[in-house]
Amino acid sequence: MTLMLTNTLTRTKEVFVPANPDGVTMYVCGPTVYNYAHIGNARPAVVFDVLYRLLRQRFDRVTYARNFTDVDDKINAAAKETGEPISVITERYIDAYHDDMAALGVLTPEFEPCVTHHIDEIIDLVSRLIMLDHAYEVDGHVLFHVPSYAAYGALSGRQRDEMIAGARVEVAPYKRDPADFVLWKPSSNDLPGWESPWGRGRPGWHIECSAMIEEHLGSSIDIHGGGQDPIFPHHENEIAQGTCAHDGETYCRHWVHNGFVTVDGRKMSKSLGNVLLVRDLLREAPGEAIRFALLSANYRQPLDWSKGTLEQAKRGLDRLYGVLRDLGPAPETESPTELLDGILGALEDDLNLPKAIAELFQLSKAARQVTSEGDRAKYYAALREAGRLLGLLQEDPAAWFKPEGNDEEEQLIERLVEARTTARSERDYATADRIRDELADLGVEVQDRPDGAIWQKTS
Repeated sequence: MTLMLTNTLTRTKEVFVPANPDGVTMYVCGPTVYNYAHIGNARPAVVFDVLYRLLRQRFDRVTYARNFTDVDDKINAAAKETGEPISVITERYIDAYHDDMAALGVLTPEFEPCVTHHIDEIIDLVSRLIMLDHAYEVDGHVLFHVPSYAAYGALSGRQRDEMIAGARVEVAPYKRDPADFVLWKPSSNDLPGWESPWGRGRPGWHIECSAMIEEHLGSSIDIHGGGQDPIFPHHENEIAQGTCAHDGETYCRHWVHNGFVTVDGRKMSKSLGNVLLVRDLLREAPGEAIRFALLSANYRQPLDWSKGTLEQAKRGLDRLYGVLRDLGPAPETESPTELLDGILGALEDDLNLPKAIAELFQLSKAARQVTSEGDRAKYYAALREAGRLLGLLQEDPAAWFKPEGNDEEEQLIERLVEARTTARSERDYATADRIRDELADLGVEVQDRPDGAIWQKTS
């Protein structure tokens, strides 16, 4: 099979070929840690986690880095508002991000660099850009001179006027060109800052990722990922810096971006009061259900979150875990490769997540039909392995169905199921039917099997 990925730079679906056949390098823009992660932050973490899992399936070595931006004006504002030191704020939200992503089954990258740990590398990169006449210093600022890089704008496809209007950089008299952007800026005494050849200051937003990529992954990488928001200006500026600092060497071979998350058709914003924090959603449903919901749409398209999104995801997982429970406990065995072909094929076709999930349900449907112990073991292993690629179905089915904090209800259901089994064995079908209706009212579905009745919650 061939792995295909849509490259934002070329706007086409391309065969993915790493620069080094022995290994892959991937960098994904992580969060700015001034608040808890919302569902929009979680989407790239989950999407690129699936890509990471797929790459590890195909290549012997995958080096993955996802950063934390821990110096930023929003962090400075939070420190002023709360009176807390900046380091306390950033450490709190880095820890919270780790907890939330772990709950969603997101694997930890090999590197999680923080900006504040790479100030020397940032200063070195800025100095090189000045030396190569791609940047200049004025009034304590260092700016990248956009006209020095002729290919600027290729990633976003924006016209020059659009780029200047949307760059979110200050229009200042000291700029040589209106599109020039900040690499280093001065810091007042009440703001974080570091000594540099240009005075006490702090890095601009864009230079940070370029410096961390160079430090951990090299001057050229295979995949750069993130949401659509940072395509311009952040990733556009990264390309300019990274290319110019290395004599025109390709900064990144494949640019991959996921779509936005909307809520009831509207963009998330504080003003609308519709920002959904991951930790709040975890009080409503298991992390795996949140992950399942985030994988339900094409990764490049918008994902609309509504009131029923989590419940629908939970029901889907109930069906899949129900099949695992019915198959098991199964002896350990290797999953036949052919049983995974459909899911692997879907993932290798530009991470076609909806199709991969559809293939997972097809596999579970086929698993329901098997009868021999050997086949049950094979399908059990296949479902587990298919789930692993998606970051799903790794729990014990019994633990999945165990009601949280509701042991009394579970005991009642068990008693009713046992009473129904007794009634059926005594051919008292009227009583058995009445108990079945009681169970249905509790949202319980019962399946009668030769080895005994099993039940699962359906609502």
